Amino acid sequence: MSVFIATYLPNVVKFWDIIEKAIYETIYMVGVSLFFSSLIGIPLGVLLVITSRNHLLPLPAVNQLLGLVVNIFRSIPYIVLVILLIPFARALIGTSIGPEAAIISLVVGSAPFIARLVETAIREVNRGVIEAAQSMGATNWQIIRKILIPEAMPAIVSGITVTAVGLIGYSAMAGVVGAGGLGAVAFNYGFNGFKPDIMFVTTVFMIILVQGVQMIGDAIARKMDHR
Repeated sequence: MSVFIATYLPNVVKFWDIIEKAIYETIYMVGVSLFFSSLIGIPLGVLLVITSRNHLLPLPAVNQLLGLVVNIFRSIPYIVLVILLIPFARALIGTSIGPEAAIISLVVGSAPFIARLVETAIREVNRGVIEAAQSMGATNWQIIRKILIPEAMPAIVSGITVTAVGLIGYSAMAGVVGAGGLGAVAFNYGFNGFKPDIMFVTTVFMIILVQGVQMIGDAIARKMDHR
């Protein structure tokens, strides 16, 4: 194995410290941005459902405004969103490069996506269960906390898993514009540095991360699915 690596992956050995750091940066960016995206996206998705017509708290004007905001941010290509948010990132944290700056654009880009996935998951909850809870005097908050979210949780976890996989790809794009991570190593050392072995290895690690996230997410969703 060592002979194979020395022969076919010489630059990987030479730049392994940089690659290893990039792996941790990618995991850090994806993990932190997924947490904050879920923190924003899940409540937003719930609001999109309950404020719609004939639901718990029908507020058509609020619902349309929330839907418009979500659709606007979902419509902007991520690479454009990164550029648009450079001044905001610089004002907020003092820099527009590095993993921390990338997290801002990752959250802004993925939170609306999670919101729509949560909305879809909650809409699939049986209305009969909601009506039964209302007939027994349950408040809106009790219905949300004890019926809507628990019943939709397997689908919500699946949606968050899909988002996490997308964030891995987004982090690679952010790396091209100075965010760090595997995308930056692949671009700076692999592509611009004419080192195909580094390009190959960083791609392999991206695939491993995607497969790992998907397997973990699927396992959690299956465990939560009581149907």
